[in-house]
This record gives sequence, C-alpha cells and structure tokens, in this order.
Amino acid sequence: MLKKERAAFILEELERLYPQTPIPLDHKDSYTLLVAVLLSAQCTDERVNKITPALFERADHPGAMALVPVEEIESIIRPCGLAPRKSKAIQRLSEILRDDYKCEVPADLEALEALPGVGHKTASVVMAQAFDVAAFPVDTHIHRLAQRWGLTKGKNVVQTERDCKAVFPRESWNKLHLQIIFYGREYCSARGCDGTKCPMCKTLYPNRVNPPKINKA
Repeated sequence: MLKKERAAFILEELERLYPQTPIPLDHKDSYTLLVAVLLSAQCTDERVNKITPALFERADHPGAMALVPVEEIESIIRPCGLAPRKSKAIQRLSEILRDDYKCEVPADLEALEALPGVGHKTASVVMAQAFDVAAFPVDTHIHRLAQRWGLTKGKNVVQTERDCKAVFPRESWNKLHLQIIFYGREYCSARGCDGTKCPMCKTLYPNRVNPPKINKA
C-alpha cells in the first residue's frame, strides 16, 4: 500500500472499531480537563482519574486552586508522579488564569503553551477536546504506532504530528488521535505488538517479517 492508501484504511478501520471516542480523563469543564491532562504526563489515565476527585473536591476552578498551598496539592497528587513539579505548575497556572483570564481557560494554543507545566501536547489536547478546535496531539503511543504503520519516520513527536496532519483530513484529527490511542491500548501496545502481530500491522504490512525500527520520541 502507498501511504495515502494506508491512511485511508486506518481511518476506515478505526472508525469501524471506535465510532464513539469518550475522553479518557474525567473532567467537567476546560479547567479540570487542563489539570487532568497536565497530571497525565508519565502517568496512566486510570491513575489520574483516581486522584482528581479528591483534588477537585478541594478546588475545581482557578480562583480556588490558586489559594491551595502547593504542599497540599502535592500530597493529593503524589501517586501521579512528578508531584513537586506538577503541584507548583497547577497552582501557578491557576493564579495566571485567575489574574489574567478572569478564571477562564483561553481557547488559544499559544496562550495555553505559555502556562506553567503546559507543553504543546497538553495544549493540543485541551484545544481538541475542550474547544473542538482541530488539533492532532501526539504522545509517545501515537508516535510509536504512526511509525509502525508507515505514516512517518519522525524522530520526535513534532515531526510525527506534522506528518499525520498531512496525511489525514483535518476534520478527522480530533477523533482520530483518540482512536489511535484506543487501538494502541487494545491491540498494538509497546509490548503486545512489535509491528508484526496486531491486525492493523499485519494488514498494512502482510509481508513484514522483522519488527520495524522505531525512532524514540
């Protein structure tokens, strides 16, 4: 298959498998989503969803969170890992949202990326899932699958994002990045498939014998 043919097949197959794409992180608005995505860095969504109820019971909007001591935030989110850094980022971004944005999360990629602890991937997730603005957030899982499926040879997530955006229709991006994540978890995990075992990999590359080289993000 050519790359365009692979992309078309992937799009059709993932739509068949995952016609509905619920957001994996529990949240009630753009602010709680932003905090949950920040917490998910190097942590599973399942663990984040176990931690956020206690955090959001303590404070669930910027004005309230800005007043919570960093040490208290850290104690609540410790199971998510990187708690000292994440707790400081949560409190500081809450202060900025309170002071500069009237406690509203800005629907602007650059403004989001300027917030403490919010990188391009986190900002893209919020733009896509909170504001329905076309974005293609790429994490290490999507980076790995995109290479297994011959969509990119990207050496980093930035290049992988660019290549995926080029090959898939813009209107598919927000849903597709979740569909790829769902497929990766169910069929094509880092340990469960090496690029030769899952249904998608075998269909796209039926003659592939050896695992493809994967450039680390």
